[in-house]
Amino acid sequence: MKQLAFIFPGQGSQEVGMGKDMYDQYDKVRELFDEADEALGYPLTKLMFEGPSDELTKTENAQPALLLNSAAIALVLKEAGIEPVMTAGHSLGEYSALVSAGALTPIEAVKLVHIRGKLMEEAYPTGKGAMAAVLGLSKEDIEAAIAELHSDEVVDLANINCPGQIVISGTREGVEEASSYLKENGAKRVLPLNVSGPFHSKLMEPASEDFSRYLNETTVTKADIPVYANVTAQPVQEPEKIEKLLVEQLYSPVRFQEILESFTTQELDAIVEVGHGKVLSGLVKKVNRRTKTFAIQNPESVSELITWYKEES
Repeated sequence: MKQLAFIFPGQGSQEVGMGKDMYDQYDKVRELFDEADEALGYPLTKLMFEGPSDELTKTENAQPALLLNSAAIALVLKEAGIEPVMTAGHSLGEYSALVSAGALTPIEAVKLVHIRGKLMEEAYPTGKGAMAAVLGLSKEDIEAAIAELHSDEVVDLANINCPGQIVISGTREGVEEASSYLKENGAKRVLPLNVSGPFHSKLMEPASEDFSRYLNETTVTKADIPVYANVTAQPVQEPEKIEKLLVEQLYSPVRFQEILESFTTQELDAIVEVGHGKVLSGLVKKVNRRTKTFAIQNPESVSELITWYKEES
């Protein structure tokens, strides 16, 4: 039996049309999408398939759309006898990982991340926060540079994705000031991100307090397999710990590089990105280019994985 880790993409991977071919091909996907539309009380599926793009990109829509798509693909793989031995997700993707691990039901998770998206949108005034990707500097270099700014503006490390790719988050003025300073001090490039808020910074703490109340009303059960948490980069399975870390995740850095380093040093046959896009598969290759990866997002890639999985090792 081949040993797999599943990884799930986060916000930014959404695209109009995603999931349509899976919906057309598999009855289980249609059932889940239709059930999600009913639970949310609006036609998320139509928005995913037809757009418009600016509506799908809104955090409150992008998050449930991405989770629903990933959960549906994971369900198809499970029906084919393909399940992971460990899992993780990037930011929002951690909820897809928890669904895959049996800690959350798909519909409870869809409703939860819809609320999460709304709270994140409302946590800080639109246009007052910002995020930027810093290329070519280490975590330590960026932390040292931010410390040298001596500014009252908030700038935090938000996503530690892979060597030389780290995202900063905070107030618009703080991120702009830090971006200029980092460019002058060794960064290859600093790219502003098209996001609606300063996610994974301390400015999200008000959202985490409100989110905690909604999370308390959601049933979280023990995960069947280890889920590597964004906040700690360590495996977690107990419901109480999962809930605590999901609240902290809103204002803490995503330690995805460390998670991938853990995965690539274990005896896995492949790391499988489940959901739209190939962003995370690219990050895996930057951590360890010899690791076998799959990006599963349509019936063709599902068939390819099944064929490989059933081959003799």
